[in-house]
Amino acid sequence: MQKGYWIVRVDVTDQEQYKAYVAANAAPLKKYGARFLARGGRYEVPEGVTRARNVIVEFPSFQAAHDCWHSPEYQAAIAFRLPASTIDLVIVEGYDGPQPA
Repeated sequence: MQKGYWIVRVDVTDQEQYKAYVAANAAPLKKYGARFLARGGRYEVPEGVTRARNVIVEFPSFQAAHDCWHSPEYQAAIAFRLPASTIDLVIVEGYDGPQPA
């Protein structure tokens, strides 16, 4: 089974309010087996556009990634995030096929 990922780009406009979102999202992320692969940190934009913060969250499966976002617990956390940030979030299934030689 391929893993699932959230690929998130974020512009935070209210750091204090955003901290409430981070605290509220901890329980649903844990419940669905999430693991941060990238969470802010240094980045480069060689092509296209981005936001100020980039996050990649790994889940044990695409279904877990989907279910976490749609869960009542995560939807409650979103209420803290909405007034504090603008995001782009994509839920992606992992790839386990052939790789470049």
